[in-house]
Amino acid sequence: MVDHKTLSDESLMAHICGGDHQAFACLVERHMQMFFAAAYRVCGNPVEAEDIVQDAFLKLWTKPQGFDASKGVKFTTWFYRVVTNVGIDAARKKKPQSNPDVIDLMADKADLADDVMVHNEQQDALEAAIQALPERQKLALNLCVYEGLSNKEAAEILGVGVKALESLVMRAKGALKGKFENNEAGRVSYG
Repeated sequence: MVDHKTLSDESLMAHICGGDHQAFACLVERHMQMFFAAAYRVCGNPVEAEDIVQDAFLKLWTKPQGFDASKGVKFTTWFYRVVTNVGIDAARKKKPQSNPDVIDLMADKADLADDVMVHNEQQDALEAAIQALPERQKLALNLCVYEGLSNKEAAEILGVGVKALESLVMRAKGALKGKFENNEAGRVSYG
């Protein structure tokens, strides 16, 4: 009997191509959290992120031949791209929704300290700004900064060269910096 937990991702994929349910379950268990985090960075919503990852794994199960180990690409690099594409497709199908106001969300939490509220507002503002970036800039930033992938791995996932990826990340960071500099300059003190 094969001990699936000791097999590499690429070996598991070979077993999945043969219809091995246990190999699939092992692969899902091994990578679910990592790809959930990647999907969450694409959409910003935990329920949607779960749907994206489930859809991506379903595509993997129904068409495992899409992964070609002979090309020398790692499974995780290839599957990041699958998850990212599923996330982009989901975002295109969905109408833009406005995020609820931070104050409305926190109104029933009056006992929270001001510094916690400020931190949450800043975090929400950053997440909203990241979600508002152009799709490729957002993906490049998420893969390199939040997922901790190397520039080479992120470039492979996005299907661009390393220099193009670096340019996308720089433009994303510049856009975020510009947005927050503009917000700071426009703030009025009421104290």
